[in-house]
Amino acid sequence: MEYRVLGKTDLKVSILCLGTMQFGWTADENTSHAILDAFVDAGGNFIDTANVYSRWSPDSYAGKSEEIIGRWLERRGNRNNIILATKVHARMWDGPDGDGLSRAHILKAVDGSLARLKTDYIDLYQTHDTDPAIAHEETLGAMDTLVTQGKVRCAGCSNYAAKDLKQALSASRNEGVIRLESLQPYYNLADNSECGPDLLELCQKEQIGIMPYSPLAMGFLTGKYKQGETLPDSIRIETVKKKFLNPRGFEILNEVLAVATDRHVPPATVALAWLLSNPAITSPIIGANTLDQLAESIPAGMFKLTDEEVQRLSTVAGQ
Repeated sequence: MEYRVLGKTDLKVSILCLGTMQFGWTADENTSHAILDAFVDAGGNFIDTANVYSRWSPDSYAGKSEEIIGRWLERRGNRNNIILATKVHARMWDGPDGDGLSRAHILKAVDGSLARLKTDYIDLYQTHDTDPAIAHEETLGAMDTLVTQGKVRCAGCSNYAAKDLKQALSASRNEGVIRLESLQPYYNLADNSECGPDLLELCQKEQIGIMPYSPLAMGFLTGKYKQGETLPDSIRIETVKKKFLNPRGFEILNEVLAVATDRHVPPATVALAWLLSNPAITSPIIGANTLDQLAESIPAGMFKLTDEEVQRLSTVAGQ
């Protein structure tokens, strides 16, 4: 596995980040721990979660993913070898400060995450979304306090548009507090609707690390959805149908499959390698419900496309 420096920090992260939204939802604790073990055995050191994972499941609750990771860290005794990222924003308790990016919410929410993760520091603490009701200055001031306290090493964000990120960077400079060092945008070969050239260029100019989530387009770029065939069961099937099961989507997928066949690698590896060919990208966030799914993505940690292959894929995707 290769490693890259995240933003302007001293965090040296694996070029694949393991996302854990599935933990406690579509992957039980034993499976989740096996996935974590396999990721680390492959050289991965970057793990991303959020305090709200996996509240949406009737069999789960907010904080369960963090708890599963915390028990794994405790049992393996490997905390110092892991770059651990989590997020704050979602509602975690009742009351006016139960969610959002206010100072009150952030300073309380971080303690909950620390307890669930069984650690005394978080390497990357990220705002999960923007909060129009709270000024960037207040949010970043709270993050600055957490860094001073030693509870957090650096801050990042998720789902920020270019204008939001520009405002946050300006607030950091004006207030003399820490800045956001990373961004998690929804971004993949088949869909750049939320991460266009303006955002990529801003991050590259400001040396903001980019950690794209859904880099496999909700599983579409793995090739499991075949044109003209019965669709597999999936909790995301309706969204996948709407976004990707169309002539453009299958044209992109067919090019991915062609490159994968030529290079004797899984389609997921090709889709991830295309993202990693962009110098603006630090570490795509991969997810897995099973060890087999993880195995399709892991080769991207050491795989490179040729310039011609990158151009082929970019052309068919219109990116």
